[in-house]
Amino acid sequence: MIILAIDTALDACAAGILDTGTGHLIAHESLPMARGHAEALMPLLARVMTQSGIAFAELDRIAVTTGPGSFTGLRVGLSAGRGIGLAAGKPVVGVTTLAAYAAPVVSRNGDVPVIASIDARHDHVYFQAVSGNGTSLQRPCVIPINEAIEAARFGAPHLVGNAANLLAARWPADALQPVAIDEQAAPEISWVAWLGAAVDPQTALARPFYLRAPDAKPQSSLMGGLHQTQPAP
Repeated sequence: MIILAIDTALDACAAGILDTGTGHLIAHESLPMARGHAEALMPLLARVMTQSGIAFAELDRIAVTTGPGSFTGLRVGLSAGRGIGLAAGKPVVGVTTLAAYAAPVVSRNGDVPVIASIDARHDHVYFQAVSGNGTSLQRPCVIPINEAIEAARFGAPHLVGNAANLLAARWPADALQPVAIDEQAAPEISWVAWLGAAVDPQTALARPFYLRAPDAKPQSSLMGGLHQTQPAP
């Protein structure tokens, strides 16, 4: 498949085109930015499509990050992806940012638990923990950092996400320490594309994945799973 991946959910504006047959990105570009995605995305997409030499009609699928992340930013990518899908007659699928962060580590098939986290402000994180083979240990949720570090009970983890250093700084001194800390402003666009190729278009909907509403009190329950891409009702 030829997959166009788009990510505007966090502090980057990125797009890439993956050929799953060769396993390579044909073209890609990522610009670091906290805001301004709406102005940057369409010119960026035009450059990526030109670089690839592929027409929109030749795409098999469009994959877009659905969150958690910036309420404004993720809507920019979702709107663009839906528009391209509608115009080109191609399916559009959603991929969560937490899953995209965790996927590169899970793909190594190790035994180390993987904890993906995103800064949710006010001493909270969007959080997910999976085993080395991708099975769920704690499903996606938004919780205080003090609760997130209770995941130390799963063993020495690999921390990923833009809040990886926040968790590492508060990691219990008497627990097994993280084996790696990979803080990234945004997921790798290649993994957004790979997950987009793997998911079912009937269930991986291109709609915002909200773990909390704006200005709502964060929930403390544990929800979702690594392959859960459907948004909350």
